[in-house]
Amino acid sequence: MAKDETIEGNGFVVRDKRQFTPDGEVKTDAETKKDDTKAEVQAETEAKKDESQQHEPVKFPEINFPSFILSLSSSALLHFGDIPDPVSGTKERNLPMAKQTIDILGVLKEKTQGNLTNDEEQLIDNLLHDLRIKYVEESKKG
Repeated sequence: MAKDETIEGNGFVVRDKRQFTPDGEVKTDAETKKDDTKAEVQAETEAKKDESQQHEPVKFPEINFPSFILSLSSSALLHFGDIPDPVSGTKERNLPMAKQTIDILGVLKEKTQGNLTNDEEQLIDNLLHDLRIKYVEESKKG
């Protein structure tokens, strides 16, 4: 085992507190203090490294109306159990949540009427149609 090791990603330091050197000789106070100081410097460096990684801005894709609508439809598919939850990796069926997401898309369609491009209007119409049909089919399954 090395004298001091910083285990990356775990945020802790393993210190060699043995009183003897690898040759079997008794460590002097100076060697012990040197080892402790080195471990503290390594721990501080790791803490600063972890802190700087947490403050890096996350780059998200551009948000626009089509990507927002597609995001909501993906959420509905998640609630139908068609795609796995990105965090847990499990597929869970939750029809009330799927219905709520479809209803949100319906409200958006209603409130944006006359303000959408032809492509945006066609996208939301097609998604709503497909999701509503799927909801009816899933509701029959029980």
